Amino acid sequence: MKIALASDHAAVDLKAELADWLRSEGHEVDDLGPATADRVDYPDFGYKLATTVATGAAERGIALCGSGIGISIAVNRNPACRCALVSEPLSAALAREHNDANILALGARLTGVDMAKACVTAFLSTDFGGGRHAGRVEKLSQPAL
Repeated sequence: MKIALASDHAAVDLKAELADWLRSEGHEVDDLGPATADRVDYPDFGYKLATTVATGAAERGIALCGSGIGISIAVNRNPACRCALVSEPLSAALAREHNDANILALGARLTGVDMAKACVTAFLSTDFGGGRHAGRVEKLSQPAL
């Protein structure tokens, strides 16, 4: 699977560790940055990740910042993206099964490496359930304003 990752400066180390691990698991990884822990703005990288997934350049995405909150908000500005902020594997699996989440968000200051890997594993190994969930997911990309 082709997976794109993006973070802010607070999550650059977790991003690098996840990228290496995903490659070792046989995935194609697109690291969208940043490359260093120099201060950056999470919306810039969230928008870049959202575009990458929305255009189909990557099948799934992983968004990381200190809490996971800011970058997930940025990603979700794109109507083709369904980014779920999680802190444990059950939520990651349910985000896929019920919400067809295509991007997973994690907080590097709140989630350890082993838990992050468990969340990513659940996210990547769970299929969308469809059925009663399909109509609801479709509405997420077409908000009635």
